[in-house]
Amino acid sequence: MFVEQQNTEGQVADAEQPQDVAPKKKSKKPLLIGLVLAFLLGGGGFYVTWAGLLFADGAGRAESGAEPNPLPDISFVPVEPLIVSIGPAAEGRHLRFAAQLEVAGSRSAEVTTLLPRIVDVMNGYLRAIDPAEYDDSAALVRMRAQLLRRIQIVTGDGRVRDLLVTEFVLN
Repeated sequence: MFVEQQNTEGQVADAEQPQDVAPKKKSKKPLLIGLVLAFLLGGGGFYVTWAGLLFADGAGRAESGAEPNPLPDISFVPVEPLIVSIGPAAEGRHLRFAAQLEVAGSRSAEVTTLLPRIVDVMNGYLRAIDPAEYDDSAALVRMRAQLLRRIQIVTGDGRVRDLLVTEFVLN
């Protein structure tokens, strides 16, 4: 028991001695080095991604001064807006539909000549759709695909590339 008291007293005495000496300040050098490296690596990563050196098609932004690819020879032919009644007349629901046709620039006049037939096909299809189908969220995608196919049949292959729906309002 006497030995333990000496050890305890010795430890207490050792613990009291450093209090007289001023404590050492911790160095901020590792923290500063870490911050500088983090900024350098973050900035380098941003530049590599922004410059297109990573995940790029191989060209990078070195060719940014080069002339961009020319637009394909296209033009847009507007289709007059259609108002179609949906369901029984008692419900009084209507669809307002407007679109534009993407065509090859050289075929624009031919498609414009065929617009009355195109409008007729669109009217017939939109009136034949079941009224419940208009409430489906994917209805516009299906209708657009069906209309485009019917328009391509009317105009002939290679004249109409796409149908762009510019207005689709149900009320």
